[in-house]
Amino acid sequence: MEQFFSIIIIGVIVLLVLASCIKIVPQAQAMVIERLGGYQATWGVGVHFKMPIIDRVARKVLLKEQVVDFAPQPVITKDNVTMRIDTVVFFQITDPKLYAYGVENPIMAIENLTATTLRNIIGEMELDETLTSREIINTKMRSSLDIATDPWGIKVNRVELKNIIPPAAIQEAMEKQMKAERERRETILVAEGEKKSAILIAEGKKQSIILDAEAEKQAAILRAEAEREKMIREAEGQAEAIEKVNKANAVGLKYLKEAGVDQNVLTLKSIEAMIKVADGKATKIIIPSELQNLAGLVKSVAEVAKEDAPTEEE
Repeated sequence: MEQFFSIIIIGVIVLLVLASCIKIVPQAQAMVIERLGGYQATWGVGVHFKMPIIDRVARKVLLKEQVVDFAPQPVITKDNVTMRIDTVVFFQITDPKLYAYGVENPIMAIENLTATTLRNIIGEMELDETLTSREIINTKMRSSLDIATDPWGIKVNRVELKNIIPPAAIQEAMEKQMKAERERRETILVAEGEKKSAILIAEGKKQSIILDAEAEKQAAILRAEAEREKMIREAEGQAEAIEKVNKANAVGLKYLKEAGVDQNVLTLKSIEAMIKVADGKATKIIIPSELQNLAGLVKSVAEVAKEDAPTEEE
C-alpha cells in the first residue's frame, strides 16, 4: 500500500516537472534560455519545451516599443546658464540576447547615457539657441544614443525634450522681454492700422476728386454734344428752308415764263418796287450789279424818278 502511494507521489512529481518544462511565449515577447549556465537559445512566439533541471529561462524580454521618462537633469549652457532638462526616450529591444548579456541594468544605462549626451550637446549651445533648437537637440541625442545602445540590442527610435526649466531670474527676465516684445508688436500694429486708415482715407478722397472730375468732364461733353446737335439741327432747318424757297422760286419763275413774262420785265418790276421803297424821296438808287447790263433801262427809271420827285415850289 505504501508502495502504491509512493508510485502515485512520484508520478505527480514527474507530471509537475514535465508541466514546468512546457513554456508558452506570448506575442511581442521573447525568452532567453540558458543550459547549465550558458546561453542556449532565444524562444519566440509559440509553445516550447525545455530540458528539466539543466535548462532555465534566463530572461523574459518585451519586444514592444517602450517609453522611459527620465527626471530633470542639470545642464550648463555655453554662456554659463544652469538649467534643468527632462527627457523622454522611446526605445525598442531588437536583440534579446544582447539585451540580456550586454549591460547589467539597461534602463539605468540609458538614463546615464542620456544625461551625459545632453550635457555635451547643451554645453556647445547658448541659452537662446537652446530654447529655440529643440528639434536639433532631439536629432543629435537620438543619433548618439542609437549608436551607443546598439551593442546592448536596443534601438532608440526617438528622443524628446519634455521640459526646459531655466533659473528663476532668467525666467523673470524672459517674461519681461516677452512682455516688452508684445507691447512693441502692439505699438507696431496700432501704427500700421493708423497708417492703413490714413492711406484708405486719402485714397477715398482721391477717388472722389477723380470721380467728380470725370462727372464734370462727361457733363461738359454732353453739353457740347447737345449744342452741336442743336446747331446741326438749326443748320439743317435753314438749309431745308432755303431749299424750299429755291424750289418755290423755281416754280414761280416757271409759271411766269409760261405766262410770257421775261427777265427784263421782272427786273423792271424789281426796280419799281425799289422806287416805292424809297418813297419818292431818294435822288439815287443803288442798282445791283446784275442789272448793270440794262443801262438804257436804268436811265429811263432815273428820269421817271426825277419827274416824280417834288419841286421847291410845291
